[in-house]
Amino acid sequence: MRYEGCMASLSDDQVHELDRWFRAANYLAVGQIYLLDNPLLERPLVREDIKPRLLGHWGTTPGLNLVWTHLNRLIRERDAEAIVLCGPGHGGPAAVANAWLEGTYSEVFPAVSWDKEGMGLLFRQFSFPGGIPSHVAPETPGSIHEGGELGYVLSHAYGAAMDNPELLVAAVIGDGEFETGPLAASWHANKFVDPVHDGAVLPILSLNGWKIANPTIPARIHRDELESLLRGYGHHVITVEGDEPADVHRQMAAAMDEAHAMVREIWRAAREEGDLERRPWPMILLVTPKGWTGPAHVDGKPVEGTWRAHQVPLAGTRDNDEHRAQLEEWLRSYRPVELFAADGRPVEQIVGQAPVGTRRMSANPHANGGLLKRPLRLRDWRASAVEVERPGGSIHEPTRVLGRYLIDVVRDNDATFRIFGPDETASNRLDAVYEVTDKVWAADILDVDEHLARSGRVMEILSEHTCQGWLEGYLLTGRHGLFSCYEAFIHIVDSMLNQHAKWLKTTRDIEWRPPIASLNYLLSSHVWRQDHNGFSHQDPGFIDHVVNKKAEVVRVYLPPDTNTLLSTMAHCLQSEHYVNVVVSGKQPSFDWLDAEQADLHCARGLGIWDWASNDGGDPDVVVAAAGDVPTLEALAAVSLLREHLPDLRVRFVNVVDLMRLQDEREHPHGMGDREFDSVFTTDTPTVFAYHGYPWLIHRLTYRRTNHDNIHVRGYKEEGTTTTPFDMVMMNDIDRYHLVMDVIDRVPGLASRAGGVRQLMVDTRRRARQWTRTHGDDLPEVRDWTWDASAGPARGASPSTTADGDTAADNL
Repeated sequence: MRYEGCMASLSDDQVHELDRWFRAANYLAVGQIYLLDNPLLERPLVREDIKPRLLGHWGTTPGLNLVWTHLNRLIRERDAEAIVLCGPGHGGPAAVANAWLEGTYSEVFPAVSWDKEGMGLLFRQFSFPGGIPSHVAPETPGSIHEGGELGYVLSHAYGAAMDNPELLVAAVIGDGEFETGPLAASWHANKFVDPVHDGAVLPILSLNGWKIANPTIPARIHRDELESLLRGYGHHVITVEGDEPADVHRQMAAAMDEAHAMVREIWRAAREEGDLERRPWPMILLVTPKGWTGPAHVDGKPVEGTWRAHQVPLAGTRDNDEHRAQLEEWLRSYRPVELFAADGRPVEQIVGQAPVGTRRMSANPHANGGLLKRPLRLRDWRASAVEVERPGGSIHEPTRVLGRYLIDVVRDNDATFRIFGPDETASNRLDAVYEVTDKVWAADILDVDEHLARSGRVMEILSEHTCQGWLEGYLLTGRHGLFSCYEAFIHIVDSMLNQHAKWLKTTRDIEWRPPIASLNYLLSSHVWRQDHNGFSHQDPGFIDHVVNKKAEVVRVYLPPDTNTLLSTMAHCLQSEHYVNVVVSGKQPSFDWLDAEQADLHCARGLGIWDWASNDGGDPDVVVAAAGDVPTLEALAAVSLLREHLPDLRVRFVNVVDLMRLQDEREHPHGMGDREFDSVFTTDTPTVFAYHGYPWLIHRLTYRRTNHDNIHVRGYKEEGTTTTPFDMVMMNDIDRYHLVMDVIDRVPGLASRAGGVRQLMVDTRRRARQWTRTHGDDLPEVRDWTWDASAGPARGASPSTTADGDTAADNL
């Protein structure tokens, strides 16, 4: 469908004015890459005017400047609310140039004023020590999309459009970026758009033909094949193609108007007539030369329209007189005297083309989500807590109980909270939320389908990249969310997590960017409970990856039971500007702490469980655990020690906030040495059962006085499809091996507990044989319960500290 009556028919004067902005943005972009001084070319360029190190990317910049030029016209003439996301790598010169032309840059960075001095500083700071990056970065007003890595622009854009019913998100896709896997999957995001409640994404595929040193695939296949592919993705393709500016401006204006009219019609039909039948969404195929308007040839070799335009077309301008003269000719080709007054301010014909106030894309609050963020309405999690009469006296599935808590979170925040995951909401047992919401689905719905609807708060697509991108876009525009995923496969988004964590770290120091809601991961179906899937699904290493990020940004929680999970998630959902990683099993597991105890334990982050200890304040050994299955095995080991070595003084410590182990000088949650020593002592052997790779605990505690006495058991890359207990035995984290570790490490114990150690070895062998014969765990393991009658000994108080929260129904 076409909307000829809504398409622009530009006069020559209008084309000239649009081209004036386009030329100004190009001039500013070239100046950022090259100039150290002489910003208005008031004299011929000399060596000292040129930066000693030329860094930046020119090739994609003219196409981005064209998009900005015409989105601004659309905003002005149609009163559209729009933001733009720059997918092509390192499009920073364009984003910065347009933000300065719009006046926003000088508003947030007053030193970079709207005059000659400010222009000079704008140029100097770009890719310069102490300045700004070469890509679209947090420092760039109007940006929510880190430009340092390719593949995520569409998923970010769709996340931004969700629950923003009047917002148009223009997503510029580089044709190199088009080749990435994450980008390929994110084309399907239009099957999840609810035209009643969501905004719209306008993909703009910038087809300039080249990557750093190679052609791009979409530029080298037949055009009808490319357009067929794009139509197959669900788009109406509007092509803009050429290299003569006036002609391209006319085409682009018409394309923008047609696309906007199509979007408005889809919205109108859905909102006024209830017509929810999926229609093709518009997109623009923008075909212009790489490095358009730049040098055609350098040193006798073609540049414009080739890969040579990708970064810095004239690389020797500081010391090569011919290159420097060619740079000056290039800059003067934009006729800067027509663009900037003598004092460096943009002329009125340019100023008048910028939208006003927050309609400017560089000042739109949707691109500064902390301005729009409102706290989630969260009910007291204790109302969802499970009753715990005694430690280990009841069993629940932690994530199933969490699902019931999330019912109210969804219901009370029905336009600001979503749950994202790759086909795993039900698998991870959060499906109670389907009582109040559905999964969004704009494609065909069959009678056999369950919980699919045109509108809903659950987003599922079998692409972790797309889920992550959706959530990031949603958070960066001021909303809240939760990403639920299998633990082993969250690694797929390692690099995306890197980029987001860097964004959070950088924006902590940008005062005009208020904090956004935290990115919350719930990792379930974890390493120790992969009975159906086996070795390929067993990997707890995402924690190690996250801990590499800056301490002020990352948090890792390992709640040991249902109530600690509830308490932890309630805390994470209301936090801001963090990456929170919560690892919790979904299988039936013991409840250790009631709501009050869980709340206290989570507040402490780690603590001594007195009811599981008999040390009387002077332990012979510390048994510690972090994670639900390690906690189970460690407590079972403690019960065996009580049974077979009743005189051994055992202190049990549980860790829910992993970063508490780190020194307070290294992490805001870290413990001071005195507090750490009061828990783990300065000289007592410690046997630590940990959820993940054991060396991380050593890394976090290497500065501690007693580090040499800390012995860690965890996952050591042994696994298969087997029983739960066989899995822990394969990695030597089982209760019997932990008892052996205690005997081996407590001074003087080995000689008098040799019989007990031998019993542990024999029992492990018997347990292994039992699984091989019966396909199930040894009954004494499978049916084990904590013996509360053993009780606290040697005057230990019954008060307990544990992680957590509480949740609903008993099994």
